[in-house]
Amino acid sequence: MFINIINSFYNSNSKAETIDDYGIISLMYHRFDENKYPSTNIRMGDFKEHIYTIKNEGIEFVNPKDFESNLKKNKKRKILLTIDDGFLSFYEKAWPFLKENKIPFILFVSTREVGKKGYMNWSQIKEIYKSELGFIGNHSHSHEYLVDEDLNLIKKDLLKSISIFKKELGSNSTFFSYPFGEYSNIFKKIVSELKFKYAFGQHSGVIFESDNMLELPRFPINEKYGKQDRFKTILKTLPLKYEKIFPEERYIYEKDNPPKVFIEFSNDLKNLKSINCFSNEEDKWRNSKIKFKSENELEIILQGKFVTERGRINCSLREKNGFYRWLGLQFVIAEIN
Repeated sequence: MFINIINSFYNSNSKAETIDDYGIISLMYHRFDENKYPSTNIRMGDFKEHIYTIKNEGIEFVNPKDFESNLKKNKKRKILLTIDDGFLSFYEKAWPFLKENKIPFILFVSTREVGKKGYMNWSQIKEIYKSELGFIGNHSHSHEYLVDEDLNLIKKDLLKSISIFKKELGSNSTFFSYPFGEYSNIFKKIVSELKFKYAFGQHSGVIFESDNMLELPRFPINEKYGKQDRFKTILKTLPLKYEKIFPEERYIYEKDNPPKVFIEFSNDLKNLKSINCFSNEEDKWRNSKIKFKSENELEIILQGKFVTERGRINCSLREKNGFYRWLGLQFVIAEIN
C-alpha cells in the first residue's frame, strides 16, 4: 500500500520546490532473525542492507543524546534508529553489528519483561547503556493495551517502570514509546506529568522542529515492509508540516466514528493543492475525499467508519528530486460493533 500510494502520488503535476528542512526520519524495529514472527521481525541481511543504504546515501545517524539540537531545521538528511521491546534477538544479532559500526539508537524496554525468556536481562541492557551508543527508553512496565485503561492504572504502570529505571540505571529516560503505538489525550497528559520529554507512536511521518513532542511518528519496519524498494522510498520522505490537527483526541468512540478530520498546514508549504490523502475506513484503503476550507486548511471527508482497531490516514505531497512530504495519522477505535 505504501508504494502504491507513492506511485499514484508521483503522477501529480506539482512543481518542484527547494527543500528547506529534511526533518528526522525515525525507524522502528523489534525482532531480528526471528522468522516465525514476520509482523515484528526483520532479517539481519535486510537490516544490514538498510544500514549500508543509509550510509551510502550520506544520511547521518542521530545520537539520541543530541536529539533536541537535531530538531532544528535540517539541511542534511538524518535518521533516528529505534528498537522496541528489548528482545534477546536484538542483543544477539543486531547489537554486535551496530556496535562494530558505531551506530547510535534508542532501545525501548518494558520493565516487566526484562530477564524473561526471549528478552534481554538488565546486565545486557546496562552493557548497551554504558556503551554510549544505545540510549535506553521507557516502554511502560507491562506493555499492555494501556490506552484502554483509566488514568490511575496507566499512571501506576508508568510509575512502576520509572522506579525500576531509577533502581537499575540511576535515572528514568526522557524518551517514551507508547505500547502498540497507541495513545489518547489522557495517556499523553500522564506522560507529560511524569516528565518524559519525547514520546513515540507507530504512525508514519517525519519529525520536524515544531512537531508535537508527545506524539512523534516512526516508520515501522518488518519483513513485509522492510524490502529494499520500500525502504529506499521511506528514505525519500520529508516532513509535511502542520500547525493543528482536529480532532486532537486520537482515541475515538463509536459515536465519533468516522471522525471529522481537519488539518491546518504550515503557511510556507508550496503546491498544497496537489496533496493526496488515503484512508482505510471500512478496512479498505482508498483515495480520500478532500476539501480545502482555506488556502492551507484541509478537510478529509471519510466515506465510512473505521471498522478495525486502528484507523489510518496518510497524506503526501510531491517535492523535488524524487522526495515527497508525508503525514500519517492513527486513530484508536475504542468500540467496534
